[in-house]
Amino acid sequence: MSLSKPFINRPVATSLLMLGLVMVGAVAYVLLPVAPLPQVDFPTIRIDADLPGASAETMASTVATPLERSFSDISGISSMTSSSSLGTTQRHDTV
Repeated sequence: MSLSKPFINRPVATSLLMLGLVMVGAVAYVLLPVAPLPQVDFPTIRIDADLPGASAETMASTVATPLERSFSDISGISSMTSSSSLGTTQRHDTV
């Protein structure tokens, strides 16, 4: 006796079995868990520049501003932040 013989002899039962399997598969597909917000690490660029003894205003005008102009030409950067303090400037760019 072959495996396919009962399915050939009973085509209605075979069709109902196939329909039941398709319905169970459709319900299982709908119930699959999907993460609404997957964990993603966005690429970032961080630059630290030091100029000992320079004030925050000097760091902002002579270091941070030219960096901002240079990075604004790069396509795909979604946000830029910079902070200047006594003798140092930090930049964070998100691509």
